[in-house]
Amino acid sequence: MKVSFREVDPFNCWIWICFHEVPNKGEKNYVDGVFDSWYVIGRLGGFNGGNIQSHEEGSELSWMNYDNDEVANGLASTMHNIGELEYQANWARCWVDFGTCDALAIDVLINTFYEVDRHFVQIEELLIGGVNDDWLVDDHPDAVFSGKN
Repeated sequence: MKVSFREVDPFNCWIWICFHEVPNKGEKNYVDGVFDSWYVIGRLGGFNGGNIQSHEEGSELSWMNYDNDEVANGLASTMHNIGELEYQANWARCWVDFGTCDALAIDVLINTFYEVDRHFVQIEELLIGGVNDDWLVDDHPDAVFSGKN
């Protein structure tokens, strides 16, 4: 699976998936579930790169001193909205408003789709941002900021 980035507007971002073949209903349900789960974690503030204390601790987590005040005093990092996954031939796309969540959300999605590609449905490419010339987009109805001036 190849990962590519195009122009990324965090408040109006399209994520594109090119499958090796047209996905069947079961494969679509699996991919839909990934996006649904990813959004719930983002909406609840799970992608907060400002609070990654366990990661920063390293490999020895036994008896780690977790700073609860750091969490309580930190800024919220929540994903604002996500559109429904759409399919056209061997392509899928999903609109996202990342809100205030960190780019950690994108890394988690990429890591997840690497595993999906290895074990469930072959993905040729995952594109973050931008548009496809052969599948045009209008401003998403849930977008807070319009892409048009």
